[in-house]
Amino acid sequence: MRGTENNKADWRETIKAWLHPRVVTMLILGFSAGIPILLIFSTLSAWLTEAGISRSSVTFFSWAALGYSFKFVWAPLIDRIPLPYLTRKLGRRRAWMAVAQIFVMAAILLMGLIDPARSHQHLVAMGWAAVLLGFSSATQDIVVDAYRIECAEEKLQAMLAASYIAGYRIGMIVAGAGSLALASYLGTTADAYSYEAWKLTYFGVGFCMLAGLMTTLVIPEPNHDKAASRIEYSTAKYVRFFLLFLCAVSVFVLTFYYSGIIAMKVMPHAPIIVGFFREVLRMSAALLAALGAARGLVSIGLVDREMLGDTYIDPVKDFFIRYSKRMALLLLLLIGFYRISDIVLGVISTVFYLDIGYGKMEIAAVVKTFGVLMSIAGGFLGGMLTVRYGVLKILFAGALLSAATNLLFMLLAVSGPDPLLFRVVIGADNLAAGIAAAAFVAFLSSLTSISFTAVQYAVFSSLMTLFPKLIGGYSGTIVTSIGYPSFFLLTTLMGVPVLWLIWLVRDMK
Repeated sequence: MRGTENNKADWRETIKAWLHPRVVTMLILGFSAGIPILLIFSTLSAWLTEAGISRSSVTFFSWAALGYSFKFVWAPLIDRIPLPYLTRKLGRRRAWMAVAQIFVMAAILLMGLIDPARSHQHLVAMGWAAVLLGFSSATQDIVVDAYRIECAEEKLQAMLAASYIAGYRIGMIVAGAGSLALASYLGTTADAYSYEAWKLTYFGVGFCMLAGLMTTLVIPEPNHDKAASRIEYSTAKYVRFFLLFLCAVSVFVLTFYYSGIIAMKVMPHAPIIVGFFREVLRMSAALLAALGAARGLVSIGLVDREMLGDTYIDPVKDFFIRYSKRMALLLLLLIGFYRISDIVLGVISTVFYLDIGYGKMEIAAVVKTFGVLMSIAGGFLGGMLTVRYGVLKILFAGALLSAATNLLFMLLAVSGPDPLLFRVVIGADNLAAGIAAAAFVAFLSSLTSISFTAVQYAVFSSLMTLFPKLIGGYSGTIVTSIGYPSFFLLTTLMGVPVLWLIWLVRDMK
């Protein structure tokens, strides 16, 4: 694996690397990438809970972020299709980065214009706005990840990853603690819901995206000399390629939507496990329908087959050529399940804190501020330990700590509101998550080929969240059935197979 075990560096060089211009750049771009995620997850959960939306409906909104899990589908378009004027003016990476950041800002402002408590139609509209935010944010991630890998030499990748994570967490403080604190200050509470307070809150956070946009406009475009030579196609071919993508996405959305209507009529009150497999079946059917539509359009000559192979097939072939089939499958399994413990728990965490008696201001202070600061510390620590001791050792330690700290939530569930225990649990959980995240991002970066940076990293990071988010969408239903303590034990046990996968990968390296 490229750079999986870095040469040991002395501590002085490690600390000095934090001042590198590209490391500072990634701090700001990480901040920009960290803002949207909580506006779909916990902050939106708090808003919907105050608006009187049911717990199960609140956790279903986490599926709005599935764009993160399918970004590999449009990553090749971002990698290949030039934007009129902007690509020539800013460069391939920065042009798409700027457009994505503008759409993220627009989606956040659009969410602020919708009151989910007004009617079911408004709640549905909020769902679509959240989907737009997830799609735009995932697009931003595609370009920022590619920029991070291409903008500096391999020895800086662990530091870039740690800096990116630190900025990401700071963005989460703004979107999490900042949003909750501002909403409370503006007068909304669980007993006295105020749409205007939440509207102004989302507007305020949305304009914070200007920091990332301004940075995008002044940083240099990375050097693409090391990338594979790219075949340039005519404008007409790029337009037809984009139409193919739109057709495939439309078929996917329509199939998924109407299959849901049919499924609810056939099985309106399905058990948890049946409901989960029903959703997996719906998604699989939608994917097959989209692939079938795409294949049909390719067969009639809508898209140049050579262009399709160059864009979609070659990056996948490159990965399997560089690793044996068994090793490649092990790596993909590890990527797909590494974060399952913390993502599944994280979907319902804010609802859990509210359920056991903590107020928004306490959640803002402890979870969204202290906890995120601990995750930033964990990210910096994970980055330095990864440079010093290698990726796989810290990857294993991070996975072990992330799963083990989920057991602490069982104590919270049975003890009730306990300020000291609350801080201990949140601090330990976020420190472990920061260490694991820094090692994991460096690990994913080491697996990518410089020739196919955007596409391969998008595939890896999409796979990283796909199954955890599918399961996480049912976290509210699972908790209703088995209770919080058993749910937290279940999330801990989910992390055990991950340790075994890391051990297998280490033995085969």
